[in-house]
Amino acid sequence: MHVFWHRRDPRTRDNAGLAAAARAGTVLPVFVYDDDLFETTGARQRAFVLRHVKRLKARYRELGSDLVVRVGDPESVLVELADEHDADAAFYNEYYRPARRARQRAVEAALGSVGVATEAHTDAVLVDPGRLAERYPNHGRFRDDWDAVPKRDPRPEPDPAALATVRDGEAVPEPDADIDLPTAGYEAARDRFDGFLEYGIRSYADTRDDLARAVEAPTRAVSRMSPYLAAGAIGIRELWADATAAFEAATGDERRNVDKYRDELSWREQMYHLLYHNPDLAVSNYKAFPNEIAWRESDADFEAWTRGETGYPLVDAGMRQLNAEGYVHNRPRQVVASFLTKHLLIDWRRGARYFTKQLIDHDHASNHGAWQWTASTGTDSVDVRIFDPVAQMAKYDDEARFVKAHVPELRDVPPEKIVDWPTLSRGEREGLAPDYPEPIVDRDEGYERAQRVFEEALGKR
Repeated sequence: MHVFWHRRDPRTRDNAGLAAAARAGTVLPVFVYDDDLFETTGARQRAFVLRHVKRLKARYRELGSDLVVRVGDPESVLVELADEHDADAAFYNEYYRPARRARQRAVEAALGSVGVATEAHTDAVLVDPGRLAERYPNHGRFRDDWDAVPKRDPRPEPDPAALATVRDGEAVPEPDADIDLPTAGYEAARDRFDGFLEYGIRSYADTRDDLARAVEAPTRAVSRMSPYLAAGAIGIRELWADATAAFEAATGDERRNVDKYRDELSWREQMYHLLYHNPDLAVSNYKAFPNEIAWRESDADFEAWTRGETGYPLVDAGMRQLNAEGYVHNRPRQVVASFLTKHLLIDWRRGARYFTKQLIDHDHASNHGAWQWTASTGTDSVDVRIFDPVAQMAKYDDEARFVKAHVPELRDVPPEKIVDWPTLSRGEREGLAPDYPEPIVDRDEGYERAQRVFEEALGKR
């Protein structure tokens, strides 16, 4: 008998560790609700992940087995279950968040002390981060090395005969969420990706930043697979294989569009690579600065940003989408992060913590790696990148469809006025939308202040 310890991988299909355990013998599937780790995630994502675990339990029952559910610290629970079921080995998948790596080491030590072998597998990423160089000057160089590593095929679901014949009476915890959550489970994830493969991937590069399309057809302009990938509901090899098949079948300009989606998956891989080599990615600047960055301490500005009341329409629309849905489209996601760290000059770590609390697609590697990139403390090859929220809206939401979908105070305002909102006179703004907040920072002053502060930190002044 072998134990398979489900961690952030509530699926039976394309699960590297589970497939390996099934090849080695009979498998007892186990999920341990680890309070120490779950309490560090946002309540929304915690509820979303546990709904996937509930669907996983149902799937095992369909296969004639069951998911053994326990609450406690995994090192104690797994030792007890291994003894109870006379297991001689435990399989599981690697994860790269420091707390999860520490938990894995504790489990390995505990099981080893009672003679139970352990075997970890690469599952959350396509390429083991340890196979690549520690640092890269840009994403292009990373992808060159990453592309050179062969990608494994999706793993098959275990045959029912390989699963232990057990029945467990413990229920999966079901915490509440303050928002409506997407449908959980592998089937829901698969349905969403199938729709994107049919209707969206062949135009992805051209439509991914079109915010009007994101309102009208949100799962066609982009895949919106990030919540399911973050929850582990679908395997990354499965997505890569299908995207690659679409690339190989595409012709002409469609190939460029499909390859852009594959490139976005490689960005996700690079964020895991960063975390693997920099375990303190969530708390320390990746880039070394000769001088300290003079971050501002302004609770009032930070709270206005969290509420979506900055007086910058695209910023506020992005934050209100985040608060209402637990998700925000990538373009405004970058804009809101830049606005906080540049125009407001507030430490990126505060923003990252708020995203951790609110997002259902929170991913420790992607969240903190992306925040650092946008804050100019990460891997960006540009010294100081500042997203101008006015120019960004003019380029990606010139008809204000995204903004009007999320900021009701502006629904009766002409789109061209919304685009230029922070540059209008106070009197004109009050006449057009008296209930909408005034800009909390001058557009040019915020830009120039950020430029000055970062140049001073870089030793250029």
